[in-house]
Amino acid sequence: MQRGAASAIALETPRETLEFAAVEDRVAAMAAVLREHGLGPGDRVATWLAKTSEACLMPLAAARAGLIHVPVNPLLKRAQVAHILADSGARLLLSNAARIATLDPADGDAARVDVDDFADAVAATDDRIAQSPASPDDIAAILYTSGSTGKPKGVVLSHANLWLGAQSVAHYLKLSADDRTLCVLPLSFDYGQNQLFSTWYAGGACIPLDYLTPRDVMKSVARRSITTLAGVPPLWVQLVELDWADDAGKTLRRLTNSGGALTRPLVRRLRALFPDADLYPMYGLTEAFRSTYLDPGLVAAHPESMGRAIPFAEILVVRPDGSPTEADEPGELVHCGPLVAQGYWRDPARTAQRFKLAPAHSTYGGSAVWSGDSVRRDADGLLYFVGRDDAMIKSAGNRISPSEIEDAAVECDGVAEAVALGVKDDRLGEAIVLIVRGNRDDSTLRAHLRAELPNFMQPARIVWRDALPRNSNGKLDRVALANEIAQEVTS
Repeated sequence: MQRGAASAIALETPRETLEFAAVEDRVAAMAAVLREHGLGPGDRVATWLAKTSEACLMPLAAARAGLIHVPVNPLLKRAQVAHILADSGARLLLSNAARIATLDPADGDAARVDVDDFADAVAATDDRIAQSPASPDDIAAILYTSGSTGKPKGVVLSHANLWLGAQSVAHYLKLSADDRTLCVLPLSFDYGQNQLFSTWYAGGACIPLDYLTPRDVMKSVARRSITTLAGVPPLWVQLVELDWADDAGKTLRRLTNSGGALTRPLVRRLRALFPDADLYPMYGLTEAFRSTYLDPGLVAAHPESMGRAIPFAEILVVRPDGSPTEADEPGELVHCGPLVAQGYWRDPARTAQRFKLAPAHSTYGGSAVWSGDSVRRDADGLLYFVGRDDAMIKSAGNRISPSEIEDAAVECDGVAEAVALGVKDDRLGEAIVLIVRGNRDDSTLRAHLRAELPNFMQPARIVWRDALPRNSNGKLDRVALANEIAQEVTS
């Protein structure tokens, strides 16, 4: 995806700075070493890494070798990683020794390679793969995202999906070769991965950061002359609460947000704190990468809008029968066009539910993503989010499956039943509340959940009940529980 001058800086990590020419050589060498591990076209290679050079360049190196990259969020624990390895059929896992040691021998068939050994092999090899054998429609990556039921599912992306996504974002963000992007989002997310691709498409520099506190982000913006910062609402809330020096954010040109809506007060605070930076609210789906953005010039007057379709995307708002809605009439958001993913990995049933033929009035036609999200379009063509039709919890920018939390909870001794809900929270978007029927041993349950689930899936609150309500079919009544918890919060 390199478009900048060979001598321009492409990547700055704590250990090294690489110009575009060096990135090209490193990618070619990494691709050759991957082939030396016996991997062939279409094989899956997984990475479970912090934001090292290897993590940043592997999407390109795997593609160069004709392989399929499966990035794994470094925050995930053994159970989630084991599922991804088994489901993807990964043949190689690149990680560090400490993470590899947490896996059981039966957790997938992937060969486990220490990232330091891999880096040494790359430095030592004289072999290079100069060109990818893949075509634009071949699979380039599988990104795992939570579903409303069951374990994470793999979204299949082609080379064309990733390339056009990079081109689209670089265009509407007006990125250029002198931009410097601080990459704070996980590279396992489509939004996080695109930080790299869109910046490199424009010839700019990527500065990956694994931060511990928001203050680390603030310091990096000032020290590294950052021009572009992408975040999710909880991060913005924390950043505006910090005491920024007068010139700390002076280099910022743009702030981009996805993973949840910005509130009016937060928009005001961001605009006041960074008056020279354009603010880009955005909406996206892993199944279609990115769908809409709001032009910075419209943010002050329409802070709650999702904006309009990004380049290469066609966004329709339709009734249940597929016909177009009228102005301000709520309907389902349907994303059409070449950014639509290829479906879910080895899951035709769920693919058929989400990826269906585009509505008859679509310009693109073909396969479209029926989002399940309800939106409305006003008379000026601006879109507004109305609600979700599924049970997903969206907390701190993460899409979280309630059933994953519930399944982990009932595996704890003394827990009979569990229901996980999302409750509106000003900082997180939604906070996780876990309602449990069992022996009321809070400390044991929390210790069990910490061992089984990543930090972003930990409940903010555990509520114990002697009995849980059921509907007429005998199933747990989630609606009744949600109403109970909502009343407790407001009372």
